[in-house]
Amino acid sequence: MREGWEVARAERVGAARLQGAVCEWGRPLPAGRGGAMPALSENVLFGMGNPLLDICAVVDKDFLDKYGLKPNDQILAEDKHKELFEELVKKFKVEYHAGGSTQNSVKVAQWMIQHPYKAATFFGCIGTDKFGEILKKKAEEAHVDAHYYEQSDEPTGTCAACITSDNRSLIANLAAANCYNKEKHLDLEKNWKLVEKASVYYIAEAATFGREQGFETEDIKEIARKTQALPKVNPKRQRIVVFTQGKDDTIMATENEVTAFPVLVSDQSEIVDTNGAGDAFVGGFLSQLVYDRVLIECIRAGHYAASVIIKRSGCTFPEKPDFH
Repeated sequence: MREGWEVARAERVGAARLQGAVCEWGRPLPAGRGGAMPALSENVLFGMGNPLLDICAVVDKDFLDKYGLKPNDQILAEDKHKELFEELVKKFKVEYHAGGSTQNSVKVAQWMIQHPYKAATFFGCIGTDKFGEILKKKAEEAHVDAHYYEQSDEPTGTCAACITSDNRSLIANLAAANCYNKEKHLDLEKNWKLVEKASVYYIAEAATFGREQGFETEDIKEIARKTQALPKVNPKRQRIVVFTQGKDDTIMATENEVTAFPVLVSDQSEIVDTNGAGDAFVGGFLSQLVYDRVLIECIRAGHYAASVIIKRSGCTFPEKPDFH
């Protein structure tokens, strides 16, 4: 689960072309909650990341032993796991879900938004194979406007969730997810038009960002403060930084202060799977940000979405949200 993140609202995206720089959300803070939700347009939210097809199944101990898996673990696939994914499908009853951290987040945002369909756009890379076709179908079922760069050098990225009793052993094979080609996909006029249609953009990984920037601290509040203070192209527009920390407080940094927000407390007996909680928080937050809701409402929506997801297996949700 990727837990550190920053959301971005760009005044103008034409020259930036999303080349790995920190995105900025730069509009003034709204004064209040506002009234009824205004109508949204399609493609108002844009996310880009590593798409994975989640393959979930209840397995036996022999299957775990065959591939050297621990009952409750998260690992990247090695050569010895090459046949695991196909065997999982052939031997057990599986469920498929569109996964990967950023894709999970835009999927949850679309669920929270409900209408219009395709309010959320997602770019990433998949293979020209059976799993790629299933992933496209699952993204469509989630009403996400997914535009994948398809290539034949690597298979579609997958994440096997091998369930035994209350444990989940996760094995991720990024494969095609690492093969995205900016020139052959993002730079195409038809795809760049979708980027320009959006007003909110999402990137991930706070701690990694802090290390890359040479912040020399693992303190999330300090990383948030330093990220907020980074130079901006347009200093007249404020940057807002929000970091999640699993069950610990959510941190928000504005120009004047760093604030901690406690997460919603859930009964331990109701918690099924916490792996998608951070992704779900992002999705809930973004679902209100696209409406220009105040930040406290965005965080409340994020905490709500996370509280729903942790009571279910995988990053899944009921047909409709119950957020007021």
